Amino acid sequence: MRHAPIDPQLFVRNRRRLMRLLPPGSLAVVNANDILPANADGTLRIVPNSDLFYLTGVEQEESILLLFPDADDERQREILFLRETSDLIATWEGKKLTRESAREVTGIRNVQWVSEFPKIFHRLMCEAEHVWLNSNEHKRAEIVVETREARFVRKVREQYPLHHYHRLARLMHRLRAVKDPVETTLIRQACAITKAGFDRVCRFVKPGVTEYEVEAEFSHEFLRRRGTFAYHPIIASGANACVLHYVDNDQSCQDGDLLLLDVAASYANYNSDLTRTIPVNGRFTKRQRAVYEAVLRVFRSSVAGLRPGVKIKHWQEAAEEAMAKECVDLGLLSMRDLQEKPEDPMKRPVKRYFMHGLGHPIGLDVHDVGLTTEPIAAGWVMTVEPGLYLNAEGLGVRLENDILVTENGPVDLMSDIAIDPGDIEALMAAR
Repeated sequence: MRHAPIDPQLFVRNRRRLMRLLPPGSLAVVNANDILPANADGTLRIVPNSDLFYLTGVEQEESILLLFPDADDERQREILFLRETSDLIATWEGKKLTRESAREVTGIRNVQWVSEFPKIFHRLMCEAEHVWLNSNEHKRAEIVVETREARFVRKVREQYPLHHYHRLARLMHRLRAVKDPVETTLIRQACAITKAGFDRVCRFVKPGVTEYEVEAEFSHEFLRRRGTFAYHPIIASGANACVLHYVDNDQSCQDGDLLLLDVAASYANYNSDLTRTIPVNGRFTKRQRAVYEAVLRVFRSSVAGLRPGVKIKHWQEAAEEAMAKECVDLGLLSMRDLQEKPEDPMKRPVKRYFMHGLGHPIGLDVHDVGLTTEPIAAGWVMTVEPGLYLNAEGLGVRLENDILVTENGPVDLMSDIAIDPGDIEALMAAR
């Protein structure tokens, strides 16, 4: 693994938290993700299953976690199953987890080879009353390929049709939303790597550089600090910034344009998410600065509004009201527009210029899981990302930081990354 070892007590605590939510007689199973095929005989690098990693710290293919808190045999209350390694596998694929190393990583004492899973699983299914199976229940997920979890669910329900089956995802969403202090530390590390990349880019950008060269600067800094891209980077100059998910990154950065950078690092599978908008030549024009400062005011008020007990939809509405007033001052909307109250929120006049969500949970997934219809709670980490997109002017500005929600107020995990326009200009002048 590229990242430094993680204290296994994090995973011990996470499993205990889950097992406390399970009713008597419950058996829960979590599978690793598939290694996905590419073309010809190629494969993609495995993306660890976030729930499995949360509960074990394991990133290896074909792994299975089995939890049965009420098992008669105490040794079978938590079992990790691994793909058995060999000299041949080590030669072609590299070092894999052994039983001993898996115990050190996970804190699980009972580690078996995956070939033993069918026999042990059948024995425990005969004891269990409730079975908790996992699936991807993210609201924005578009699942077009059958996953390893989906195949497992189908097979188990066919073989054992009389058990009581339950959705593990709901429990995992509730648990993963509230971050352990160790998780917050890992997110902070991802933020620190992101800062290093952003600072480097600010010293690099000038008229004539290409978007892909800017991407390369981020890549260099992230990789040398044991990080990776948390998501495909958005390096959008000029009018490209008005394309919300612009990923071509193939244009030249022109003098007088703004450059929108939605780029962040991941460390130890924990993600950060940053957006900044900088002037290619190092100085904002009067109009650019006015739009930038409007977005910055909404950003700051939205950060202040991240409090326990607030519902995300109300937080979003407050930001849209603030942004609508900014749009009036910028000459984009009229006072009459502010009085419109359409039944469909997506038809509010401000949506012409600020059409996306204000923020989302972040953690093991960039758009992390959580019960987002429930009030925000202490321990959540949320992005705050207002923006204004003026297609007619070829101008887009978005700002984004990652915020830890606490009982004592929001904590900005990216507070040391320049965001004030004067600080941006000073950082770019120091190249």
